[in-house]
Amino acid sequence: MLKKILLVDDDKVVLDSTRRYLTGRGFQVAHTDNGSEAIILAREFRPDFVITDAEMKGLDGFALCKVIKEIPELAGVPVIIVSGSKIAEEDILAGYNKGADDYILKPVSFPVLLAKMKAVMKRYEAFCSDSCKISRLGMIINPAARSVTIKDKVIRLTRKEFDLLTALITCEGRALAVPYLLDTVWGYDPASYNDPHTVGVHVSSLRKKLGPEIGAHIVSVTGHGYKFD
Repeated sequence: MLKKILLVDDDKVVLDSTRRYLTGRGFQVAHTDNGSEAIILAREFRPDFVITDAEMKGLDGFALCKVIKEIPELAGVPVIIVSGSKIAEEDILAGYNKGADDYILKPVSFPVLLAKMKAVMKRYEAFCSDSCKISRLGMIINPAARSVTIKDKVIRLTRKEFDLLTALITCEGRALAVPYLLDTVWGYDPASYNDPHTVGVHVSSLRKKLGPEIGAHIVSVTGHGYKFD
């Protein structure tokens, strides 16, 4: 069961009542009333779950969710967005695209909130099982947590570096063409953007971060692309 919750809401009444409810059920709760401070707090506190208000001055809940999901060590943390008004369908879709895991409307029903948290965590735990982790050459890739460790040392990768490594590892031994990687990792349409330099720069950075022993296994295939061999 998760233990550490980061709570973000600029409504102090809601913030306090939610904090007391979660604390009373055994959770350790860190809280703040603004998104910018939440980012700093998240790095320090390393929560197991984030619950954030959607509408806040400055950095709102959607933007906060996007930032959290782009921080390598926090990318696997589930996020529930709380809204004081009915959310338009396009906003819901935008939130999911930024990494939100679920929504709940105010006034918040605490039993419903807790049920949603448990359901989200159950999905994460299933995806985070040892069988889903990828192990190669002393390197462990956890797709759910979007983390990479080598001999118990955390390797800090950007979002694209992680996606590139995962693409290469899951197709181990197969040469992946540059257009395929641009489409799969970057979401570019190869018909309109096909610059191999984009992939090459990220491959170079990835090799450096993984170190010479593992980085050497990312092989350039002349005139085609790259493979993990």
